[in-house]
Amino acid sequence: MVTRSREPFFWVLFTSGGMLAALVLPALVALLWIAQPLGWIETPSFIGKVQPAFARLFLFVLISSALFHWAHRFRYTLYDGLQLEHLYGLIAVTCYGGATAMTMLAAWVLWTF
Repeated sequence: MVTRSREPFFWVLFTSGGMLAALVLPALVALLWIAQPLGWIETPSFIGKVQPAFARLFLFVLISSALFHWAHRFRYTLYDGLQLEHLYGLIAVTCYGGATAMTMLAAWVLWTF
């Protein structure tokens, strides 16, 4: 019997997180922490057009994908950089479990505020 690997699923999370972080985070930082405080854009015109539910969903996807990107990169840094292949299971559970826990925390924070 051939067993299927779960690696492709984690590679998809890794690549989507990296792509979203590279494309969206610089624009978000430029808008929210540079342009708005300097008065280049008005807050009501920018924020008022975005529905709160859509904004929360967008932030949840951005945060969770960035966390899984970090988990995958950190996992292979520990394997290859520190030569910890003998702790394969522990490192995988810790990295992806941490990303899952932080994703649930992000969901709770976005849901309650």
